[in-house]
Amino acid sequence: MRALLLPIALTAILAVPAAARENTPPKPKHLQYREMTLQNGLHVVMHEDHSTPIVNVQVWYHAGSKNEKPGRTGFAHLFEHLMFKGSAHVAPEEHSRIIARAGGVDNAYTNTDVTVYWETVPANYLEKVLWLEADRMQSLNVSEENFRQEREVVKEERLTRYENPPYGDLYETLYENAFHTHPYHHMTIGSMADLNAASIAEVRDFYNLFYTPNNATLVIAGDFHTDDVMSMVKKYFGDIRQDIVRVDRAAPPEPPQTEERRITREKAVPLPAYVAGYHSPRDGDPDYYPLQILSSILSDGRSSRLYQSLIYEKKLAVDAGADALSTEDPNLFVVQVILNRGASLADVEKAVDEELTRLKTAPVTDEELEKAKTGVRAQYTFGRQSVQQKASALGHAAVIHDDLGSVDNEYDLFMKVTKDDIMRVAKKYLRPENRTVLTVTPAAPPQRGANQ
Repeated sequence: MRALLLPIALTAILAVPAAARENTPPKPKHLQYREMTLQNGLHVVMHEDHSTPIVNVQVWYHAGSKNEKPGRTGFAHLFEHLMFKGSAHVAPEEHSRIIARAGGVDNAYTNTDVTVYWETVPANYLEKVLWLEADRMQSLNVSEENFRQEREVVKEERLTRYENPPYGDLYETLYENAFHTHPYHHMTIGSMADLNAASIAEVRDFYNLFYTPNNATLVIAGDFHTDDVMSMVKKYFGDIRQDIVRVDRAAPPEPPQTEERRITREKAVPLPAYVAGYHSPRDGDPDYYPLQILSSILSDGRSSRLYQSLIYEKKLAVDAGADALSTEDPNLFVVQVILNRGASLADVEKAVDEELTRLKTAPVTDEELEKAKTGVRAQYTFGRQSVQQKASALGHAAVIHDDLGSVDNEYDLFMKVTKDDIMRVAKKYLRPENRTVLTVTPAAPPQRGANQ
């Protein structure tokens, strides 16, 4: 029967005029899934993919840096490390060794909204991975020794990524000034002072509150049979923490910004920097999609507006970009420029503002809009090639959007963005009174002492 279907489908395609085929880009393949929720609240999403004999498992804990208390930042990222320090039946670091011996890979990441742990292994190791994840969900070894050891690791990571690089703290400075109420005010890495002040009791309380089945989504994608996996999940996760306590993840909303904020810094940077953050909507808001297309037009590739204006034509910058940051709560649309040697911050800001004004006053070109949408198509096409990418897309839809259907529906929202949409969101969000501007200039070298 399959052999008969191919020529019929091919004939149908060839019957469509060539021009129509060229003007109708294919949509990404629909991502099939099944879901269930255990009595203890664990949300489970499963996607069967028999193309290769591997599986990817992801546990999305709905706990990120925005869930931390003031003065106790860095806890979510700390647990990204602590989760590998052993549990009731697994020795410290043994989790990753088991995965490696199976020929698999594992890792984790933390951001403002979630902490995610994942493994990719041969399909016959799926049950072992589910047992490993269930064991550390139920019985993580949050000991004083592990806490102190991993706290030092996190502090060293902060030095390496934020404090030592010349531009490492640009976003930290921007966010602590752009947000006065919402906890996006602080970075996921946390502060040195907060990490030093943390106690083991506070760390355990954070674990007991957030690393629970009813605050987690388990995503499994790959070569398995769903009915079999449902039985495995119930076996290993079903008895964990039946005493369901509602987790309050609500963060205080950031009040509307009504006037521009400006910060200037001098530090040991080789070139001046200009960063502007405009308050923007959450991932999934109707305005989020035209802002993403707008950011692509501004900064994707050498034909983008910021590259052509600031780097190629005016030679004011060595790097320029824009990004509509995608998070569960409203965030920032950020424009960042590293100045060329000899360029002035005033000229750079003027050039950036001119490009933003163009977006508000004149439609983008057909070519620019199509290029940006082609980029989205490519992201969806190449971003669905592996079981890990598919699991990540399902996890994002389930946790950040709270809508599994968005894993497919979101593509259409990007494709429906019009030139008028781009002008509208540019006018609505890219206003001076809605932005926080950070400028950084090289600090003067220290003066040599008289006796030197």
